[in-house]
Amino acid sequence: MNDSSVLSCVGLSKVFGSKNLLVPVLQRVDLSLAAGERLAIMGTSGSGKSTLLHLLGGLEQPTAGKVLMGGKDLSQLNEVKRSALRNKHLGFVYQFHHLLGEFSALENVAMPLLIGGENVDSAQQKAFEMLSDVGLEHRIEHRYGELSGGERQRVAIARALVTKPKCVLADEPTGNLDKKTAEQIYELMLSLNQSLKISLLLVTHDPQLAAKMDRVLTLDDGKFVN
Repeated sequence: MNDSSVLSCVGLSKVFGSKNLLVPVLQRVDLSLAAGERLAIMGTSGSGKSTLLHLLGGLEQPTAGKVLMGGKDLSQLNEVKRSALRNKHLGFVYQFHHLLGEFSALENVAMPLLIGGENVDSAQQKAFEMLSDVGLEHRIEHRYGELSGGERQRVAIARALVTKPKCVLADEPTGNLDKKTAEQIYELMLSLNQSLKISLLLVTHDPQLAAKMDRVLTLDDGKFVN
């Protein structure tokens, strides 16, 4: 395991259910993501891809094994410290963007900074700069219902990147978009990965998208098979 990795796991396992019906989802998975690296994880539905992403992001607790974020073992941190590290270290992009409908694009993107304790003026300035980077400087005051699907996902990407995280975790980020828009969003993510030197871990079922990454790993029945 590479000690310089921005995100890694050792012997990671996850079992759901009770003692009468145990369902193993991940089985002793090892993974290391280097700074600036682009890694795709593929697998059929139910192979454990999203569960792995949730565990790596500290959103769920493993049954066994550990997750190291910036060299720190998440299991050794309380919830407050774990949330603070996650907010600083990681960005998340999902298939469904989870924007807050009552807020503007600018306010949505500024939200992680405000949660981290930054003042409003500074947070909104950084949010504007990030929205400009994704080509939405003219849409900053628009709300969820006034944005197209592609624009909503661009806002979600800007929100994930506004804290300048070490790594972005993306779970089927283009799965809810038409092919042309999906390609535009994917190229945007690759461009930002290169310009900002942020690691990218992508869960996808699309082999064409995965082929553009530095590495591709395949999950099958809770284990990597390559």
